[in-house]
Amino acid sequence: MKHKPASYALLTALIALVSCGGGASQKNEETTESNAPEFTSYADPFIGTGDHGHTYPGATVPFGMIQLSPDNGTSGWDWCSGYHITDSIAVGFSHLHLSGTGIGDLADLLFMPVNKEVDLGTEITSRDDYPYKSGYSHDNETASPGYYQVYLEDHDINVELSSTLRTGYHRYTYKEGDLQSVVVDLGFAINWDKPLETRIGVEDEHTISGYRHSTGWAKNQKVFFVAEFSKPLASFKLYENARGADGKNEVNGAKTAAQFFFDGESGEVLEVKLSLSSVSIANAKENMKERDGFDFEEVRKDAGRLWNSALGKIEVETPVDSLKTIFYSALYHAQVAPVTFSDANGEFRLQNDSIATAEGYTAYSSLSLWDVFRAQQPLLTILDKQRISDIVNSMLVYYDENGTLPVWTLYGNETYTMTGNHAIPVIADAILKGIEGFDAEKAYEAMKLTMMSDEKKRGVGFYKEFGYVPYNLLDESVTITLEFGYNDWCIARVAEALGKQDDHEYFAGRAGAYKHLFDAETGFMRGKSDQGQWHEPFDPRLSIHRKGTDYTEGNAWQHSWFVLHDVEGLIALHGGKEPFTAMLEQLYTESSEITGDDASPDISGLIGQYAHGNEPSHHIAYMFNFAGKPWRTQYWVREILNSQYDTTPAGLSGNEDCGQMSAWYVFSALGIYPYNPASGIYQIGSPLFERSEIKVSDDTRFVISADGVSDTNRYIQSATLNGKDLNRTYITHEEILNGGELHFVMGPEPDKEWGVSAEK
Repeated sequence: MKHKPASYALLTALIALVSCGGGASQKNEETTESNAPEFTSYADPFIGTGDHGHTYPGATVPFGMIQLSPDNGTSGWDWCSGYHITDSIAVGFSHLHLSGTGIGDLADLLFMPVNKEVDLGTEITSRDDYPYKSGYSHDNETASPGYYQVYLEDHDINVELSSTLRTGYHRYTYKEGDLQSVVVDLGFAINWDKPLETRIGVEDEHTISGYRHSTGWAKNQKVFFVAEFSKPLASFKLYENARGADGKNEVNGAKTAAQFFFDGESGEVLEVKLSLSSVSIANAKENMKERDGFDFEEVRKDAGRLWNSALGKIEVETPVDSLKTIFYSALYHAQVAPVTFSDANGEFRLQNDSIATAEGYTAYSSLSLWDVFRAQQPLLTILDKQRISDIVNSMLVYYDENGTLPVWTLYGNETYTMTGNHAIPVIADAILKGIEGFDAEKAYEAMKLTMMSDEKKRGVGFYKEFGYVPYNLLDESVTITLEFGYNDWCIARVAEALGKQDDHEYFAGRAGAYKHLFDAETGFMRGKSDQGQWHEPFDPRLSIHRKGTDYTEGNAWQHSWFVLHDVEGLIALHGGKEPFTAMLEQLYTESSEITGDDASPDISGLIGQYAHGNEPSHHIAYMFNFAGKPWRTQYWVREILNSQYDTTPAGLSGNEDCGQMSAWYVFSALGIYPYNPASGIYQIGSPLFERSEIKVSDDTRFVISADGVSDTNRYIQSATLNGKDLNRTYITHEEILNGGELHFVMGPEPDKEWGVSAEK
């Protein structure tokens, strides 16, 4: 989108020339500079900002420390990222945001340009009370990878944002003759966040610094910052807990704020840059040394180049531009998180306030492991192996602190959000795929000790005692049991690879835990008490959100399929392939009614009882491959691709969850999916594109081509791998890394011979 108010005709022309919002001028500029395809022109950060996608549209670089984005100032589930497309009020632009989560936090260090003096002593009881808020129109708003722009109607100011790895850059263009001012509000908070102690200090006429300590989803979050202005301060007003602090150069309090004023005679443009750190103001200053001076245009161009390189790791060919938009927007969102957490000198803060140092790697946080272990992390094992190594090293630091592997790490804090222990499959995948750069023996120790704990709060103690988690002893018992069984299988695989045979046998045995909860009469996984009795009454459509339930954010229909490591065993429990596939089909054709008064809002993107909007359903369409009906996988995967993603802000059918929703699309659109992420095997679905090229390394490419592919021609008629017939429904990680070509011939009717004899 590229629209500006009529009063800014000259500004409109200038922004059109420099913006990286996908316009033709950018394409010509970048093509001239590098003669490389402009993948960023297809990526739209607004996808996912509507419905329940919970993404933000602002500026960041791949896996960047800074996420500089607008905040609507609304607390609510659909504002977990601080922004929702249905809103049209901005209260400012803060420097930390979450991408697609179901819990809201961050939105730290809010800056807002204004053209008038405002009263920061105003009591804030609702968004209406913010004296510096402004309306805006989505017609006057632009976003593309690494860049965001909006026109603030109440202040007659055009705002542009960009970022480097650890520094956020603002450019404000004021109306000629207007007052030029910037508000900084460290008391601003939405959703779970609450400031505890903040500080703003004026260091010199160009520089301010301070910190914001808060509690919320991250119980102990400490953000230190330094900010520089391109113009000298003419004057300023500081506020401490909504009281003016005249004559002071520094304020401290639970809530501090400031208004800074600048001389407008030196031009209408003011630039601001801010670096932050979890450790100290001194480290924030070191982080700012990434780049000297103020040059917003070069920062913006460099951010675009970084994204173009990241998106260019996969090149797809299709005559349908909308498919390119969905694909590259998905590939963009799959590389936003986890976020860089260590400073330029390697230091980062842990929850216990100790300072760790990442030596030889970059530390990461915002590890949404319950989600991303499924596809987003496996995607990085192909596209970005070094980052996987760094992520494993980061998790091992959290293990050193807590004694167990992390569950959901936010700004260095363990939140213990969600079930299972899914750092385990991420680490197992890395070890089994031969990724180096971390201590594999220590990583194995961490996996083993995490699943050998006697603690019962998260269920491991009960699991060890009973072989499953009894429903009367812990909520979400079915989901936890199934996920622990998979965690155990991952440990068994690594134990075998490391020559630890006794451990292999022990954990392989425990991996059959799912069998305890399978009810042959109903075909569902059901809650069982410590006395071995089924949880009654039973309704497979019933959903209760998190408390008093056997299933996490779902119901029996959605969770009874989580046996990634032993589908053959699950098929046997169902009585064979025919009853198994019959029930799979019923999943997609069953009524979409969800029963219960407190159904989980995460159940979305329904096709029958299949819920694509939440991660537990993501592998299910590929299960037909294991039961001799791969054409049904091809059919349902294509139905999901077509119905659950589009080019609008509501183009994600559920929470993005730090890249998992998008990574599912990236893999599935290519025609493959890491059904069992730690197996090194990718199940084949139905490719969307005529040709896809994955840049495995500087000199290795893996091509997936599909003759005759179209919306109608979704069925595989035949396949070859490097010119040899391929009659199985999977390929291996090694085959991808070796490069070559996977070639399909597609047709409008199922070929019921292809792939049916596949064993995996």
